[in-house]
Amino acid sequence: MKILATGSALPKKVVSNDDLAKMMDTSDEWIRTRTGIRTRHIATDETTTGIAVEAAKKAFQASKVSIDELDLIICATVSSDYIYPTLACEVQAALGAKRATAFDIGAGCSGFLFALATADAYFRTGRYKNALIMGAETLSKMMDWSDRSTCVLFGDGAGAAVVSAEGDQLLSMVQGSDGAGGMALKCKNRSVSNLFHQVAAEHYSYTEMNGPEVYKFAVRTVPNAVGEALEKADVKVDEVKLFLLHQANMRIIESVAKRLGQPLEKFPTNLQECGNISAASVPVLLDSVYKEGKICKGDKIVLAGFGAGLTWGACVIEW
Repeated sequence: MKILATGSALPKKVVSNDDLAKMMDTSDEWIRTRTGIRTRHIATDETTTGIAVEAAKKAFQASKVSIDELDLIICATVSSDYIYPTLACEVQAALGAKRATAFDIGAGCSGFLFALATADAYFRTGRYKNALIMGAETLSKMMDWSDRSTCVLFGDGAGAAVVSAEGDQLLSMVQGSDGAGGMALKCKNRSVSNLFHQVAAEHYSYTEMNGPEVYKFAVRTVPNAVGEALEKADVKVDEVKLFLLHQANMRIIESVAKRLGQPLEKFPTNLQECGNISAASVPVLLDSVYKEGKICKGDKIVLAGFGAGLTWGACVIEW
């Protein structure tokens, strides 16, 4: 696999901690000291499909791959505009990528890593040559905005990468799941209600999170996954130029850096401006550091995601 180009898109409305403090019992200090988040982008007239297509177009413009050459579209999301059709099929239609096979992956905040691994598996069979890999979310529509402990953490956005089978950048991939812990971060779908089983009218369900449990899961699992990925790639931790982690909480990132024995300068962040954007987090950050010239040919980087499921993924890439 080779990453040919990246792209990202964020809703235009920026909401600060102070803005939220005017609407609920919270404060900039409370949010910032516990999470590192200062602002987040919140969709107003944007849709998950719209920002996904915008990110995809930016990636394609830089990739030199034509839409007609695209074989595969995988979108990682938990907040698509429709239960069906999938976000990937909506993106396919918008791009006019008639040859591409398109489907979604629901692996929470690890979704982009799972999508990347799936594309790589397809490449290794020889079935496909060019793929569009995406993470796109409008999590704001899934928040209970009266739950100040959860809603302040999340934002909206989309990140994309055009990848090709013509390369060997991906040195290793590690994935895992712990369904037994899944209820620590959940959002319930509609209940069974039909002619044969009636339930009372339901309100929309919103995201519920056991913050301490998710934190313990992340600080325990992510360093182990990164270590396993480095071992599989035969790469020493000191050889890694950048660690691009899912942007959930600054304390988690600091803990992972400490456990890996690496300086925090190797862990770029954008959660200060974007908050937690689930499956879009890693690709948006990757696009940012690449566009800023922080990744050069030959650099070794680590991508790692963790979240709902519970799921996790980590990979080593030689740019």
